Amino acid sequence: MPFTNTLSSLGVICNMKSKSFSSLACYISFLLQVMSSASEKLMVTMPAQHVVAIAGGQAELTCQLSPPRSAELMEIHWFRGDHSKPVYLYRGGREENREADPEYVGRVEFVKETIGEGQVTLRINNISISDEGSYQCSFEDNGFSDMAILNLSVAAIGLDTQIRVQAANNKRLLIECKSEGWYPQPKMEWRDSRGEEVPHSSISYSQDGAKLFHMKMTLLLQNKSRNSITCCIYNSLTAHEKKVNIILASALFDQDHIWPKILMYLLNTIFFIAAVYIFFLYIESVSIEDPLFDLYNSWMWDMTLAMGVMIGFIIIMLAGFLCYTIIGPPENRAMKLSKDMLDIDVLRKHSLLL
Repeated sequence: MPFTNTLSSLGVICNMKSKSFSSLACYISFLLQVMSSASEKLMVTMPAQHVVAIAGGQAELTCQLSPPRSAELMEIHWFRGDHSKPVYLYRGGREENREADPEYVGRVEFVKETIGEGQVTLRINNISISDEGSYQCSFEDNGFSDMAILNLSVAAIGLDTQIRVQAANNKRLLIECKSEGWYPQPKMEWRDSRGEEVPHSSISYSQDGAKLFHMKMTLLLQNKSRNSITCCIYNSLTAHEKKVNIILASALFDQDHIWPKILMYLLNTIFFIAAVYIFFLYIESVSIEDPLFDLYNSWMWDMTLAMGVMIGFIIIMLAGFLCYTIIGPPENRAMKLSKDMLDIDVLRKHSLLL
């Protein structure tokens, strides 16, 4: 063995020079040389073992030879996971991607500006959630082969966030916050004007075909103690937080009574005008000189009263029907969307992306 022969040679040299210096010092010097040679062993490393990319953007996966050495004539492979998906192959100074997975064809770039120093980068464009996972980078040369692994995480920040306010029964407001296009599943919470968390009434989510999360959170306010409320959505992977704030006017808590009041005032006015019109119509149709004026007058009063009662009954029935249609039955008022729903475009104060 070369290593055994070296030790034997070293023993002869150390015995021959034992008069000039100690044999122990000779062996220590040799061991230091062996350790120094071992420390120079070529290996593949990753400057960053965890990379976070934004969906729709690009990710750069870098691997490096250590100690630095030219890799221009080496064979460099990029694989997804456990070699099940070949992503990129560099061999003999050129690309050979005939075996690359179709999912990556046309989306990857091999950055080799620093390949003379043993560093290369695989750039993946148009990142999607399906690109998330582990990637292996391997270098191969005559008698040398090594690889390193890194993990790619993908995040998506929701673009569309809306708040809707619905008037419920008993002077309560049902506030709903919706936000779409998040990954991974974000944290949602309500906060008041002092920044303190307000417990939500319900929270739910769904995922689409692209694995993006669509979030929905509701809050039922029963009093006017909070003059503003903020919907907060937080992505723990990127530390991005989105906030949508609205101001709650006191009048909003009385929305379920506005339309019936307006309707009753309108119908009462119509009833009064109709009764007066009928009365004067009959009064003007009989002359005061007619001997039967008193009889006609009494009959007119009776007819006016009867027609007024009939009109009033019709108006009350119509008002009841309209109120039932607008507000709904009592047991469903808290959950049914009513005509007086207020859109966020009217109530929104500001929307911030931090």
